[in-house]
Amino acid sequence: MANSARALDGVRVVAFEQVLSGPFCTSILGDMGAEVVKVERPGVGDLIRHWDKAVRGLSSGYVWLNRNKQSLTVDVKDERGREILYKLIRDADVFFENYAPGVAERSGLGHEKLKSLNPRLIYCSLSGYGQDGPYRDVKAYDLLIQGEGGIIATTGYPDKPAKAGIAIVDIAAGMYAALGIVLALFQREKTGEGQMIDISMFESIVSWLGYFPHHYWHQNEEPGRVGMRHHYVTPYGPYLARNGKYVNLAVATPKDWELFCRDVIQKPVLLEDERFDTVEKRRKNRGILEEEIEKTFLERDHTEWLERLKKAQLPYGEVRGIAEVLAHPQAAARRLIREVESPVGKVPVVGNPIRLSASPARYDAIPELGEHTETILKKLGYDAAAIEKLRREKVI
Repeated sequence: MANSARALDGVRVVAFEQVLSGPFCTSILGDMGAEVVKVERPGVGDLIRHWDKAVRGLSSGYVWLNRNKQSLTVDVKDERGREILYKLIRDADVFFENYAPGVAERSGLGHEKLKSLNPRLIYCSLSGYGQDGPYRDVKAYDLLIQGEGGIIATTGYPDKPAKAGIAIVDIAAGMYAALGIVLALFQREKTGEGQMIDISMFESIVSWLGYFPHHYWHQNEEPGRVGMRHHYVTPYGPYLARNGKYVNLAVATPKDWELFCRDVIQKPVLLEDERFDTVEKRRKNRGILEEEIEKTFLERDHTEWLERLKKAQLPYGEVRGIAEVLAHPQAAARRLIREVESPVGKVPVVGNPIRLSASPARYDAIPELGEHTETILKKLGYDAAAIEKLRREKVI
């Protein structure tokens, strides 16, 4: 299927991007066939290139986020460097940037300027708090927005908050940006016109708060921290078994509660206890109920509990480490782990979870810094002498 048509074949993206949220967005577009030109600083590149050397000398973050891209090194502070980008943008479908508000404009890459060059251009800006408002210029990192956006307040244990283990704010914003770009491209098919997309990390993660705002609006309730449990449903979460492994389960309906008490933990007496006969009562009396369930799970190994849960047809799972996840039988069956070329040879990557039957994701190489600069410039009409002069004067 290497030559199959892909959903975004023919879509050209110029990505003035760095680190995580932006490259995550454009990696989705690239996987789906878009031609992504990644603009990097000459001699330095994307900051994430230097975070570690975990992948045989390459940065793990760069490898994660930058397959299927062309690396163009250009100094946007130099007028000649900007002219290179202007030439690219005149024939592009999307311009993407995830620098702090104002940086792109000061670099000659603001929306109005680029729109004047290409009225059909989709212009996407991704920032911490958006392009306006009192927090517009406040510096933003995933950790900081997890705090500002309510994630840390609702994560962890009662006596100690915690952040999510992965960069969920960056990922959420990158996903919304990719979706916004695809929607704008779809709308352009009807109108023939481009538009600007303003994505904020803050708004992206606040939209993930789910039912918490409704509990506040309607019951004046701030959600507490409940460790590995669910805020409103119990039993729900991982329980430690006798052999030191966790069993993950969810008891979400009255029927599930009956099956759990009768067939899994084999304590039907709990079904007769009025303190636990509804979801809200179980939540109210969580401390007493959880203590009983935790004690019960310590009586048997996790394999026995998993078997009982399976037999009762209740939702269940294991709590796996990264090594176990990467060797997961479902990952193998679905070919989730792929290989791509890189400057250090083939390296494994986690595949794209979007599966379109007529449009398979592609897995092309991770570029070296500036690998495609000369090729791109030649396509734009620069001859060898002009390219050498630009390189000698550190414009590229």
